[in-house]
Amino acid sequence: MVRSLLPAEIALLAGTVVGTSEWIEITQERVDKFAEATDDFQFIHVDLERARLSPFGGTIAHGFLTLSLLSRMVNTSDCPNLAGIKMGVNYGSNHTRFLAPVRVGKRIRGVFKLLEMAEKRPGQWQQTMEVTVEIEGEDKPALICDWIALIFV
Repeated sequence: MVRSLLPAEIALLAGTVVGTSEWIEITQERVDKFAEATDDFQFIHVDLERARLSPFGGTIAHGFLTLSLLSRMVNTSDCPNLAGIKMGVNYGSNHTRFLAPVRVGKRIRGVFKLLEMAEKRPGQWQQTMEVTVEIEGEDKPALICDWIALIFV
């Protein structure tokens, strides 16, 4: 069962891994829909025959598709819930690095380490999480970033 904590209680967890998400399968259908949504039809994502001849040996997910799944990952994780939250919004990210390709058919998950939970003004908190997106069965992660959210309570 996921715990519900006040922002000040979550702040005490800084420096620790606070949750891991469920696995998400990266299908060709998901990659194709992302290509359509972003107009990014580079062959390594959508052309199975040409991608087989690439160094990847097949199609791969867009890096930004993997990054965009962070919201789903945190929502399917065992990270503590924020008690009394009215709204949360993305504020940005720092040090985003795409380290390994995610081949179609692989599964990925997010590991969330709380770096900081700071009250910026009454009722407004800034949360920074180091997120590592793991690829099932591989040593190298797909990406690492510091994800920043503004939380309103």
